[in-house]
Amino acid sequence: MCYMTLLSTTSTDDLSAGNNDLVRFSTELPGIPEQKYLAFAHQWLVGSASGCSCGFRHLHTSSVELGFGEPQDWYPEEAQDVEATRQVIAAIRALVEKGDHVDCMDAWAHGQPDAPPLNGEVEVNLGEVGDASFRFFENHRFTFTT
Repeated sequence: MCYMTLLSTTSTDDLSAGNNDLVRFSTELPGIPEQKYLAFAHQWLVGSASGCSCGFRHLHTSSVELGFGEPQDWYPEEAQDVEATRQVIAAIRALVEKGDHVDCMDAWAHGQPDAPPLNGEVEVNLGEVGDASFRFFENHRFTFTT
């Protein structure tokens, strides 16, 4: 059981060209049923240092009302998780600023045969959400604008 973050885009760019120790983009998708929620042809698994997507900033479905926010002293987060998430949103921002469409899906993968209904769809205005504030919401589909 782990988080899997899937991304789709209209861009034909090779996102794996920016892979490093913290973030890995792969076209080898894990085959989870939530992939059906992606809207665009070019699809990627966004992995962290752990291999899955657990090494990113996430909000559990019960905490989504907290929204986006920078790391806080009262809730310690691993520095590499914060940096990995910042790198992912920076890559998404670069695609959107070039005029490409991007969406993503954050799922808790636990061998389920069917995708649960989405808990929500969120339009992320990158002009309002800074890279340091971004975090994924479990079982939500994000679309990105500027």
